[in-house]
Amino acid sequence: MTTTVEDYRGLNAGTEEYLELTRQIRQKGLLEKQPLYYWTKIVCTLGLLALSFTFMALTESLWLHLINAAFMTVVFVQFAFLGHDSGHRQVFTSTRLNDMLGLAISFLLGMERSWWVDKHNRHHSNPNQTGMDPDIDIPVLAFSEEEAMRKRGIFRFIVKYQPYLFFPMLCLEAGVGLRLAGVQFLMHSKVKYPVVEHLLMAGHFVAYFGLVFLFLPAWHGVAFIILHQVLFGLYMGSVFAPNHKGMPILDRDDRSSYLRRQAITSRNINPSPIVDFIYGGLNYQIEHHLFPNMPRNRLGKARRIVREFCRGSGVPYYETGVFRSQWEILVFLHRVSAPLRRQSGVKPDQAAA
Repeated sequence: MTTTVEDYRGLNAGTEEYLELTRQIRQKGLLEKQPLYYWTKIVCTLGLLALSFTFMALTESLWLHLINAAFMTVVFVQFAFLGHDSGHRQVFTSTRLNDMLGLAISFLLGMERSWWVDKHNRHHSNPNQTGMDPDIDIPVLAFSEEEAMRKRGIFRFIVKYQPYLFFPMLCLEAGVGLRLAGVQFLMHSKVKYPVVEHLLMAGHFVAYFGLVFLFLPAWHGVAFIILHQVLFGLYMGSVFAPNHKGMPILDRDDRSSYLRRQAITSRNINPSPIVDFIYGGLNYQIEHHLFPNMPRNRLGKARRIVREFCRGSGVPYYETGVFRSQWEILVFLHRVSAPLRRQSGVKPDQAAA
């Protein structure tokens, strides 16, 4: 299952507003595939991965290995962005070619493709919608005061201090949480390419651990893996969280139009060449949600059209800076978990201090 503009038109999207916006976007050719852009991205990122492993093989210093772990983190996240784009058919016209690219990246990252595509499509269909968006159905986080009060046991303790534990938890999310969820999905759910996906997941861990310990002494290898996986989780989480965390939460029975639902629940990050690279185009979150199969290098041009259209139509359109977006997430998590701290005798202002 993959997502296109056409897939979403049935989701209360057939309004004149959205159709007019789509007409303007198509008129500018912004939904046309960009194979040269993506082939350049793929080749360059593969080259950076090869460079990282070459550096690993030729150096002996622990500190250089740790610097290389940070460098490989950036490379892995760039592959994750390519995997995200292939899942939305942004890369190629052919579904099969998009699938092949996604499977190759699944091997490189150790991320289960069918699980991610299923989860991400449900998120796109129902962003920030209670009981429908899997990205806000997280046991260790709460996105409303009512949800926080329903937590029990260790989850209640974690949610009570979620603004302080948020970034430490991100460090474990990609390296541990996402991979465990993918393995569980493989074991209990039907996947699109059963044999291939099982082999690719197993092959990733054999290749990753095999190459690291082939080139590095044992304790250097352990330090490299720990730092690499921690930074991978932190980088991935810090890029994906601002997309919707801290934005309005919709009721399960919300009937807003497609255009308004996607815009209201999404947050853009002010663009620049550096931000665009760091976020892999996800800083144009409003445009991406409105046109999920739009090639990444067209999102910046679409932003000017979408922003002007939304403001002219009275549709909320929110942009902010990199650091402000992270602060807004923490403030939101602090606010919704405040009843738990009050209940245990800790005043919100004391906790904030």
